[in-house]
Amino acid sequence: MKKNNYQEIFNSKRAQELFGRLYGESRIEAARLRYSRLAEELLSGNFPSEEISNTKGGLRVFTAPGRTELAGNHTDHNRGKVLAASIQMDCAAVVQERSDNIVFFRSTGFPDVKVKLTDSRGEPDLQPKPGEAGTTEALVRGIAAELNSRGCRVNGFSANAESAVLPGSGLSSSAAVEVLMGRVFDSLYGGGKHSPLEIAQIGQYAENAYFGKPCGLMDQTACSTGGAVAIDFADTCPVIKQINFDPSAAGYALCVVNTGGSHADLTPDYAAIPSEMKAVAAFFGKSVLRELDKETVLSRAAEARNALGDRALLRALHFFDENRRVDAMAEHMLKMDSADSEAEKKKLFYCYLKLVNESGASSWNLLQNVYSTKNPASQGITTALALTKNFLNRQSLTGSCRVHGGGFAGTIQAYIPIGAMDEYRSCIESVFGAGTVTPLRIRPTGAVELIFQHIS
Repeated sequence: MKKNNYQEIFNSKRAQELFGRLYGESRIEAARLRYSRLAEELLSGNFPSEEISNTKGGLRVFTAPGRTELAGNHTDHNRGKVLAASIQMDCAAVVQERSDNIVFFRSTGFPDVKVKLTDSRGEPDLQPKPGEAGTTEALVRGIAAELNSRGCRVNGFSANAESAVLPGSGLSSSAAVEVLMGRVFDSLYGGGKHSPLEIAQIGQYAENAYFGKPCGLMDQTACSTGGAVAIDFADTCPVIKQINFDPSAAGYALCVVNTGGSHADLTPDYAAIPSEMKAVAAFFGKSVLRELDKETVLSRAAEARNALGDRALLRALHFFDENRRVDAMAEHMLKMDSADSEAEKKKLFYCYLKLVNESGASSWNLLQNVYSTKNPASQGITTALALTKNFLNRQSLTGSCRVHGGGFAGTIQAYIPIGAMDEYRSCIESVFGAGTVTPLRIRPTGAVELIFQHIS
């Protein structure tokens, strides 16, 4: 994209088609204004002069979505199965290539990030830096390092970005940034040849080895791939199946409710889940639960609970049941997509909602990640689930709800009939505050460079 005609391009028919696909028809104008502003800020001198002087070439435009977990709560770390989907909230960036080896990344509302990828001799300087752990700088360096190890010699770029993925909402704002950066590096210097799964793996590596967080691969995979995806983590190279899925076509709104609460002291709670699941696996001589089956565990349930405690056994049972639900929900989604009649689609969707409720009940009763036992007086997730169930029952509505993401604090997910959304929002926000209910739209596109010049 040439510097002097970006406004014309963002107003083009091609841009409207792309924006409508990503954000919905009602958000086309907002998207045009957003990308125009990002481009204008990059070119107008709002960036430090030394960053502008080293840029070259035309503007490039990138987007990476957040994600919502549909099923598979706390299963990926034991090589389980997951259903997830990319959403309309994304991290967007306007980028220019640089003539040096510096990455300058500005994101609205966050401190500027500047990383030099080479040392004084011009050699790659991509080893982890002790002072960078836990920072965006660490992610930049880690992504560059992993791409470099895969044969892609990276260079610098300047980016003006803005994330619409709500932080702390369980919608994977960090994974969106990771796969965005991976796609920028790949498009500028790798010929765009790395697959969505490779971009996800590169982001996960950076978060594990450089940022210092031992995350799984689900978030990055969903953000990178796009659409609804069934992911099977049985092997080191997961199997990914994209599924066409749109709850609004069945008359339902998919939404999340941010119940608040701090995640600051919850690391031991999160860590205990994979640890206890793997302890059950180890009891049977295996490394992860995926190497076992439910019947084998139940055959020695008395021994397992005596050795490991009841909660570890219950969490293992959740794992096996949740894997089964992921398969069943994916099957219903596929059948909905190919159903001949609206009545058949509706029937399949109600079966899907029943499985969503089963997933929520399993997380509540077996996985037990709805609140921290360190602070039982704080139960935002439990309260939101109870209020949602009460709302649906009081209105005699078919719907569903479940804990969303890691749990203990944060968000729940709900499917509410579209016609009841206003009343549901009023009900929930009267307790948790204005703006805590966020409708989601599943977008079909993952982390990509947007090409505006032609109709594909």
